[in-house]
Parts: sequence; structure tokens; C-alpha cells
Amino acid sequence: MKIRSFNVIPNLPENLKALDELSTNMWFTWNWDAIMMFVGMSEDLWHRSHRNPKWILGTMPPERLDQLSRDPDFLSRLGDIKKRFEDYIAYKDTWFNKNRADGDADMLVAYFSMEYGIGEGLPIYSGGLGMLSGDHMKSSSDLGMPVVGVGLLYRKGYVQQVLNRDNWQVERYPENDWYNMPVQIVNDANGSPLRVEVPLDGETIKVGVWRVPVGRTSLYLLDTNLPENSPKVRTITEQLYGGDRANRISQEIVLGIGGARALEAMGLKPTVFHVNEGHSAFLLLERIRQLMVSRGLSFKEAREAVWASSVFTTHTPVMAGNEYFDFELVRKYLEPYSKELGITFPELLELGKEEPNSMGFCMTILAMKLCAHLNAVSQLHGEVTRDMWGKVWPGLPKYEIPICGITNGVHTCSWISHEHQNLYKKSLIPAGQNGLPDSCDWRKLGEIDDGDFWETHLVRKRKLVALVRDRLRRQHQRLGADHTVLEEVKGVLNPEYLTIGFARRFATYKRATLFMRNLERLAEIVNNEKMPVQFVVAGKAHQADSHGKEYIKAVAKMSLDPRFKHRIIFVEDYNMNVARYMVQGVDVWLNNPIRPLEASGTSGMKAAINGVLNLSVLDGWWAEGYSADVGWAIGGKENYNDEAERDYVESEAIYNLLQKVIAPLYYYRGPDGVPHNWVKMMKASVAKLAPVYNTNRMLREYYEQFYVPAHRSSVRFREGDALLAVAGWRKKVEHNWPQVRVVLDQFKPEMEIHSGAAVPVKAIVWLGGLTPEEVAVQLHVGVSDGDASFRCGQTFPMSYESRMGEAYVFAGEVKFSRSGRHDLAARVIPRHADIPHPFMPPLIKWNEE
Repeated sequence: MKIRSFNVIPNLPENLKALDELSTNMWFTWNWDAIMMFVGMSEDLWHRSHRNPKWILGTMPPERLDQLSRDPDFLSRLGDIKKRFEDYIAYKDTWFNKNRADGDADMLVAYFSMEYGIGEGLPIYSGGLGMLSGDHMKSSSDLGMPVVGVGLLYRKGYVQQVLNRDNWQVERYPENDWYNMPVQIVNDANGSPLRVEVPLDGETIKVGVWRVPVGRTSLYLLDTNLPENSPKVRTITEQLYGGDRANRISQEIVLGIGGARALEAMGLKPTVFHVNEGHSAFLLLERIRQLMVSRGLSFKEAREAVWASSVFTTHTPVMAGNEYFDFELVRKYLEPYSKELGITFPELLELGKEEPNSMGFCMTILAMKLCAHLNAVSQLHGEVTRDMWGKVWPGLPKYEIPICGITNGVHTCSWISHEHQNLYKKSLIPAGQNGLPDSCDWRKLGEIDDGDFWETHLVRKRKLVALVRDRLRRQHQRLGADHTVLEEVKGVLNPEYLTIGFARRFATYKRATLFMRNLERLAEIVNNEKMPVQFVVAGKAHQADSHGKEYIKAVAKMSLDPRFKHRIIFVEDYNMNVARYMVQGVDVWLNNPIRPLEASGTSGMKAAINGVLNLSVLDGWWAEGYSADVGWAIGGKENYNDEAERDYVESEAIYNLLQKVIAPLYYYRGPDGVPHNWVKMMKASVAKLAPVYNTNRMLREYYEQFYVPAHRSSVRFREGDALLAVAGWRKKVEHNWPQVRVVLDQFKPEMEIHSGAAVPVKAIVWLGGLTPEEVAVQLHVGVSDGDASFRCGQTFPMSYESRMGEAYVFAGEVKFSRSGRHDLAARVIPRHADIPHPFMPPLIKWNEE
């Protein structure tokens, strides 16, 4: 039987045509008036569609559309929103245009990520990585930053969580109907759907491309579920993080190699490539291949250009979160591809190995070796990452490893409640400006009346309670509960009580059950007659994580315990919408991961912009954001003897803070019923945290620290001379490096040195065939670990002074700013003005004596 497929599109009245564009550009997801316009068309369809306006238009009865087309109020509202959208798209005076240099006008950043959390109507996300990627794209649009995203189009959407009668998580994967979602097929020059070819496991597969408009920018999604492909290939993009290891490497080949080829096929020419987590790192190999083909370069020459113009962000300090593939699996999928790169398969494997005897091919290592610009996602995570991957840079002190910290943020307008947004706009934004967060004068928060601020919070709190009750009612109805149970649900939670929120992925290191460690103490806290406390908990476990599912079961069962009934509630099927209600409606946001395993965390940032106070372990972003006037710290930076001691100390800290500090502060009311001291802390939290922990600030840091230098390297290496000069220098350095030696001369450690003195030091250096201009000779002063490496220190330059036979004499001086023991060594590293830094490959020679 031959089945023919075709697409039916909504037949909108002429005066409603603007709805088509407004429903397909994800701009609506962070614009409240646009959201409320779609809700007003049909609140029932809005919820049934999972906040997908395109599905609403395709499902709405023609009679309702006709009614709307004759409604002057609706047409006026539509006209106003259409104008605001068009003004937003056409606006030229963006942050990027105001701050870029003239030579950077043609910058284009290609941002690759495995998942994107832009809106519930586009369910291609799973957790924090997707939320961050989605917010990255939205802030790129707001700032006018020239960024395009690349990801995968998954046939099955974000996993839906269902709890069975035993409170065990069961997963459901809804099929995505892409023809009723905010995506558009990308066509080629002939008007046919674009196809790019990718070599995979002995065959050439076809990859289709879809476009998602995100404000002023675009997200491109790759799809293997095409009639031209075999049934096995069609399942590659079936499910995010689904399938076996063969399917996972296939997904990452499609994302990386297919993504780079898709950009080329669309005529897009990024000058910067940003690898967001290691999943897409194969794109770096494809970029090398493309340059080899288009410009006739060698692998090493092309690698130089790719390295200098590529950015890599690592998101996890948990080793299991870094992607490793068995060598034989890599051989099966990439050995033929290595020939296209002009290298042997063992040489390709070396690019993914931390050290010569490594037993797996690591995508994180591949990205670190092929990207010059590397970052972790908080300052503490930067320290942890340098410790984790130090073997990639042998001989380099940990603190000099070229991985910096750019702390994550959140897209303010996506996560702030409209009530808070209106309050801030009215009080904090000067006339003629309307943008959050950058236009706010956060110093004026103190001028907002405490009663108004508190009532705004209570509005959101009541809405959270209503949402939780509604979801519990539907959960019990699904399980066949009788009317008595459904009546009881109406009494779940009390909007007057101190409410603690905890919501995140149920990975074991996040310790969702820590607050339950001492149930007697917990019962005493939640049932305090004068200061009752309640908990709202939500989150999903990975489908293969049985330990995480056990945690969910343990929390969910608490509602069956008479001591905690109506006071500890687990909300089924956590998603972006539930997250918004929680971060906007609880009083305190609880976060207690095992330090330092939380790379950044962003849910606490979302809570903070809504005036919710954080109670958290000093990990990730909170290690930077915390101060006693804006929230509370669980423990400090202690090292514990074992897990039991750690969990005991930190759970007791939670109980003590709740019982003795947080609850008394919350319940201490003025004559007007307002907790003025609590509100003061809420305002301080917003004023200090909201201006910093947002993706606008984050994007500006990426731009200034990474995108600009990477773009300029890309432009510099566009023509052959500069690139060939660097590649020639690199080849010369590698050839001569075995002959490089350095010894200290005329420095006697036993001499007496006074603090503040400048001590002259000389070094004798043998360079083989290199010249003094091709290296940097430095003095390194600090404190060593006793194992020929430095724990801390600083570097002083040495300058070429004279020739001494086959060697060179370099001179410098060291200034000692403090007294006490110091360790000193001289070293030689490569030097060239046109490279981002000299530490990849890590060629370093320290003094021999």
C-alpha cells in the first residue's frame, strides 16, 4: 500500500494572519502579553497544547477564529503585540551593535548543544543543560548577538513522569507532531527540503534541517527520521539521551558532523564555533576536514585555525557526566573518517585520550584539545575542572590551566513572574526604557513599599498552591481515587505557611532526601503550631537511574505518613511550567548537593529574581552569590571524614536554620501583618543577585573573553599567509623542542632576601634551531607541592640578553612581596603573537638544576 503524506495548515482570516508568525517565533515565550493573548483565545487549548500556539491555531474551531476576527478588542490587542514584535525584530540599536568594533561586524557564532529548553511547546530538553542553552539563545536575541543554535529534532518529546500506586516513576514519551509545532522545514535553493549527507557505520545517511525562530536569531535542528533513511537510521534522532552506546555516538556524529555540514549547506559561515558540553565535539573534526578540502590545508594547518576560533564549555564536575566511548565503537564509526582527515586512526584516538594509557575516547578531552577557549560554569567549578583534567596539561601548574569560569545565568524575562515584572517596571525602570534586567535601577528596590512587595509574593504563592492542588487532583483521578481523597486534596498546603521548594533532576549527588534524614526532627519543624513549615518537591530521575527513582519514591511516600500529610508534597511530572510556578511561589529555595559536584545550578537564580530566598550548600553559583544579607549557607567549605558525617552535619544545619533562624524571621510580623525584616532580605537578594546572575551578563562575558578573540583569529586566518606562518612556526617548535633546555644561573637560594626587594636572576637556555623571539623564558615564583609542581605562584618575564656559545642568556628579576618560604624555577614555553595562548599542545621545559 502506498501512503501519501501532506500537510494541512490553518485557514486564518486575513485580519488574523499575524497570529501565524507570532505563533512560530519563540519570542512569545518571554513576552507575557503575547502569552495572555494566546491564553485568551482558548485557555483549554493552551493547557492541552503544552503552551504551543501553533497547535492551538491548527486545532481551534473555525467558528472561534471567525468570532475572534470580528472582536475589536482582540484585534486591537493583536495589532499592538504584532507591532511590538516587529519593532523588536527591526531594532538596530542593540547591545551588540553599540559595543562591537567595526571589524567585528561579520561575526557569527554557531552554538551547538544536545538540548534546548526554550518553551514547553518545543520539548527537546531534559534538564539544566537544556535550560541554559535555551536561555543562551534568548539572551543572544535580546542583545542582538549574532548567534545561531544547532541541535537535534527528537521524535519523542521530553519525558513525562507518571507515578504508579507504589510511587515509582514510570516514563512516557509523547510523539512530537512537528507539523503543529513552532518549527519550519529548511529548503535548498531549488525549494526542496534541504538534505546533508553524513558518513555513518559504512553508509551515507541523509539529514534534514528544521528552523526554529527565536526572536532575532534561529535554532537549527537536525533530523534523521526521513523516508530516505533505513529504519535503524531513522531512530537516531528518536529520543534525547535514548538508545544504546551505538545510538549515542550516532547522535553525536549527526549533531557535530551533520551540524557543521548543515551550516555550510545553508550558506552560513560562522567565524566562531561554541561547543556547549562535549556531545557535539565531532564538529571540530568536521571543521578541520572542511578547511582541508576548501583551502588545500594539511590536518595540522587546519587544526590551527579551528583551535583558535573554537569555544568549549564544560558543565559537569561529575566524571560519569562526561561522555566516553569504547575504542572499538569509535573505530567502527570513525576509522574511515580519519582517512578523510589525513591522519591514522591511532592519531584520531589520541585526540580523545587524557593520557597515553587512557582506556576510552572522551568527548570532553577532544573538545579541550581542539578548542583554545575553555570555560567552566562557575568560579568554583573552574577550580574543580582544572583539578579534574590536569593530566591534559602535564607540567603546567593547576592554576595556570587555561580553563576559566564564566558563571551561568538565567534569562530574566523567561523566569520572572509577570506580577514581579510589572512591579519592577513601575518602580525600577526609567521612562522610555522597558528591558529587564539591564534597564532596571536595582538600587531603587528599597523604595518599593514593603506591603506591595509582600502582596506580590503572596499572589504567586497562592497560584503555586492552586497549581499543586490541581495536579494532585488529576494524579489521584488517574489512579482511580474516590471523592473523599479528591476532597482532601483541596486542603493540601496552606499559602500562609513558610514554604520550602526543592526541584531538580533526581541525581543522587543532589541529595533530594537530605531534609528527611531525621524524621522526628522534621516532624517537629513542619508541625510547629506557631511556625509551621511545608515542603514542595518535584523532579525527575533519568530512566536508567534506579537510585534516583528510589529517592522520588521516598519523598512521594511522605504524604502518606500522618505526620507529614499535606505538609510535604511531591509534584508529579516536573517541567518548565511547574518550575516557573515553584521559583515564583515558594518562600525559600533549598539546594543541598554534595559540594563541589554542582557545577553551577540555575534554579536558585530563577528563584532569586522573584524575591525567593536561597538556602543552599556553598557550591556552584551560590559559592559566589551568598552573603548573610541575601540568604543562608548550609555548612561551609569543610572536608568530612565520610559521607555519614557530611550528611549528618549538613542535615542538622538545615534543621537548625529552619527552626531557629528562618521560621522565626518569616513569622515575625509588624502591626500591618507584613514580615518587614523578611521583605528587607527579599529586596536585598533581588538587588544583589538579579543584576549579576542573568544570561545577558553571561553572554557579554562570553563575547568579551571568547567570541571577540576567536572571531578575530578566524578573520586573521581566513587568508593563507597568517595561518601558514603560525603552522610553520608550530612545526618548527615541535621539531626543536626535544633540544630545548634551561638552567638557572647566578641565583643562590641561601642568600638573604628581604621582602620588597627585587632580585636579579639569569638563566642559560638552549633552543636548538629556535630563536629567542620564538619562545618565552619566564621565572615562576610561588609555593611548590614538593613534587616538582607549584601549588600557587606568579610569573615574571625574562628578556634575551646575550649569546653564549650554543646557548642564550636571559635575564630578569623577581620581586618578593611577602616574607616566608618561596620556591623558584625557570621555564621555557613557545611564543607567537597570533595564537590565543601557548598551552596547547602543552610544551613546557622547566629548569634542570
